[in-house]
This record gives sequence, C-alpha cells and structure tokens, in this order.
Amino acid sequence: MEQLIPLISEVGFPIAVTLFLLYRMEAKLDNVVQSIQSLPERLSGK
Repeated sequence: MEQLIPLISEVGFPIAVTLFLLYRMEAKLDNVVQSIQSLPERLSGK
C-alpha cells in the first residue's frame, strides 16, 4: 500500500492531463471532420 500512493501521485496527474487534452482534441477533430464533409457541397455552389 505504501508503494501505491506515490505511484498514483506520480502517474495520476499526467493521466488526468492526457485525458483532458484528448477530450478537447476530439471536439476539435469533430469540427474538422464536419467541415471536410461539407466542403464538396460548398464547392459546388449549392
């Protein structure tokens, strides 16, 4: 148990930051995908 607490404190913060950044990146990628999918429609002038 004594070895587990330092491991969580050392690894837990980077994992939390990584998950947060991945969540934000996913939202941005969704916007990029939506823009790419609507591009042919915009280029055709309709």
